[in-house]
Amino acid sequence: MGTALVYHEDMTAARLLWDDPECEIECPERLTIALERLRQRGLEQRCLRLAAREASEEELGLVHSPEYVALLRGTQALGTGELQALSGQYDAIYFHPSTFHCARLAAGAALQLVDAVLTGAVQNGLALVRPPGHHSQRAAANGFCVFNNVAIAAKHAKQKHGLHRILIVDWDIHHGQGIQYIFEDDPSVLYFSWHRYEHGRFWPYLQESDTDAVGQGQGRGFTVNLPWNQVPAPHLRLPPRAPHPARLPCPTAPGLLSVAQDILPGLPPEAKPRGEDATAPLAGSNTDTLWPQVGMGNADYVAAFLHVLLPLAFEFDPELVLVAAGFDSAVGDPEGQMQATPECFAHLTQLLQVLACGRVCAVLEGGYHLESLSQSVCMMVQALLGDPPLPLSGPMEPHRSALESIQSVRAAQAPHWMSLQQQDAAPVLSPSTRSPEGSISPLLPGGPEFKAPVAQTEAQAMAALSSLLDQLCLYPTPPLRTAVALTELDAALVLPPDVLHWERSAPQKEMQAWARPHEALAQDKSFNALGKVLYLLDSILDGQVSSGIAATPAPAAAATLDVAIQRGLSHRAQRLLCVAVGQLDRPLDLADDGRTLWLNIRGKEAAALSMFHVSTPLPGTTGGFLSYILALVLPLAYGFQPNLVLVALGPAHGLQAPQAALLAALLRVPAGGQVLVLVEEVSWAEWRCCGVTSGERPVTLCFHLCPWPRNPHPSLQGSWSRHCVERAPPAWAPSPGPPQRRCRPWSICEGSCGHSGKCCRWPLLKGCDPVAWRRLGWTSQDGHRDPDPRAGVNRPRTGRPRQCPEAGPASTRRPESPPACADGRPCSPRPGSKQLSE
Repeated sequence: MGTALVYHEDMTAARLLWDDPECEIECPERLTIALERLRQRGLEQRCLRLAAREASEEELGLVHSPEYVALLRGTQALGTGELQALSGQYDAIYFHPSTFHCARLAAGAALQLVDAVLTGAVQNGLALVRPPGHHSQRAAANGFCVFNNVAIAAKHAKQKHGLHRILIVDWDIHHGQGIQYIFEDDPSVLYFSWHRYEHGRFWPYLQESDTDAVGQGQGRGFTVNLPWNQVPAPHLRLPPRAPHPARLPCPTAPGLLSVAQDILPGLPPEAKPRGEDATAPLAGSNTDTLWPQVGMGNADYVAAFLHVLLPLAFEFDPELVLVAAGFDSAVGDPEGQMQATPECFAHLTQLLQVLACGRVCAVLEGGYHLESLSQSVCMMVQALLGDPPLPLSGPMEPHRSALESIQSVRAAQAPHWMSLQQQDAAPVLSPSTRSPEGSISPLLPGGPEFKAPVAQTEAQAMAALSSLLDQLCLYPTPPLRTAVALTELDAALVLPPDVLHWERSAPQKEMQAWARPHEALAQDKSFNALGKVLYLLDSILDGQVSSGIAATPAPAAAATLDVAIQRGLSHRAQRLLCVAVGQLDRPLDLADDGRTLWLNIRGKEAAALSMFHVSTPLPGTTGGFLSYILALVLPLAYGFQPNLVLVALGPAHGLQAPQAALLAALLRVPAGGQVLVLVEEVSWAEWRCCGVTSGERPVTLCFHLCPWPRNPHPSLQGSWSRHCVERAPPAWAPSPGPPQRRCRPWSICEGSCGHSGKCCRWPLLKGCDPVAWRRLGWTSQDGHRDPDPRAGVNRPRTGRPRQCPEAGPASTRRPESPPACADGRPCSPRPGSKQLSE
């Protein structure tokens, strides 16, 4: 199975026919340039190209009213003046005689992609479409969106293919209120959206975009809103040009200092989060101009995935992942004004591919900086194809306001999800993004939004894209994805496709030099296995192979790992992450100089002997293991930014097949694919890693170890629970039936993430509930225990409700009956306004 690319040239026909500065950014070139870049990079040729079809009116009726579809059908015969008048009745919309045809093609492309993935014709894919869809509502066009492509695809997957759990990830920079309204009472669809919000100052100015909008009725908890509230400072003056600071090695750079002291009172002010330094440069860029930092960046997006989305997604266990792929959340975009670079979307895509057995369908939404959009699309397609992602640029240190948003959304969702319970999360009631007067005072619709200078956003985009092109030259895709080195070839062992059995060895003299200090490597079998490990390791570091797996005799496991570490550091690895699982001790001569991060799983007790030496017991449950990976392993890996990851499964490692596969698959992402797995012996449980190191997707974990909750959600009780207890599906299939929250509560306090205050110096660990730090006994860098961060903030949430332009208080959700105006009459916003969904 491969990757589908769904497209149709007719979708470029619709264009703006009159002068409208707000709508002119939604142009046909958004598709043509993106497709051109895909062809230039040879990516289109590697995909299965599917020509989009038109969605039928019956399929459009899964989401939209017949009257609305008929209205759009009628636009084909209207003149320019009539089209302009009709467009004026909606918010940020323009119609063209070809709009109906283009919009049907866009919806049909999403349907065609879902059918191809769910029938097994392809593994995943991207629908390159316009107009976008996630703002469109049942009877209203909105925000460039005509038909809600992703919502129609989700309804279709449920109706035609019988799916019961669908995850929608909306990373467009605008809140997809259309998708939220359609599924807000539906527990079979988990909708996650991050969006620029700024406490209501940013379009679409909805209170339903905040963290406390969690769904309605049985759908409560299945709507997850993560608002970005970082308020830019429009008064900042651009600083003069200055030499670019020398880039420090990642482990010792100031960017790795803890940002906890800005959230927890009493911590020493040795470092501050990136959001506090308005003139910090984009690390890794090749520009010497220091621009003010405006929006969220790579570290913020990764932290949101690790500490919010992925815990909920693993518990939800989706059968299909739909991505509303808006790239106005990328650097340089005039709408989003964010700092995330295109390669970040490759990382996010591959983190999602561990879900739903890799069935990921992405549908293009926004994105209005043409070069940033096209490069982001290329990065996503490369990730869908299984190519290793490029290293992330910039410091992996989240904004302070991003951490506040993450903590608040975890608090809002904790009552609904076991994975967030027992964390004592509390919303941030005094965010750092408050106005100087101490109140948020959301603006009314139509109020001013900050727009950074065009020169600033363009310079940031060009710097990031230039750096990206440099990285593409420095990190070409290896010709071979995965190789395995066996001590003896087992004829009964069937390797996955694209996995090569490696029989070559390092030169004899080199093997003897490395083996001489270790008695365990003196035996012929161990010595020969070492030669294959060395040759495979060199091939990975030289860019000939992306990743590998090698078998070593059990008595020589520790010695082989020691040699592999030393060889990696002496060859090309500037930073090496070693994840040692089982009874493997850290080599005594391994320097604690910041080039190696040693993480031992199955240690006797939780301890952090230094910032680069962490030991923790293996959690006893699936929930604990997943929490361990998401709350500790991946934050450490992203903060350390290794060139190479060694995963060693030593004696008594205790990992079951799906756990080992998931660990290998997830570590492959921050390492840019460069992972070498060392195993003691050939067994099916360990060789399951072969597939995931080559890009295959691990199976779901839910039916392997998760115990059932004692008191499931009332809407989930009954025959489904009895059916699941009596008869579990095969391990390789997603579990059928309605959504279940099955895992026991995950807690970073159950021993899975026990580590001392030295680990607090890794900023991406801060996405977890800060209260857990205190319960774990974490200490600040001066040795004093951190105080309770919730002290003085356990108060009811306050704040004024948003009002309609001439009205009294408005409803906190989309009103079924219009809100009353000051004179008692119902307010009558124009059709399709942002405050009324239907």
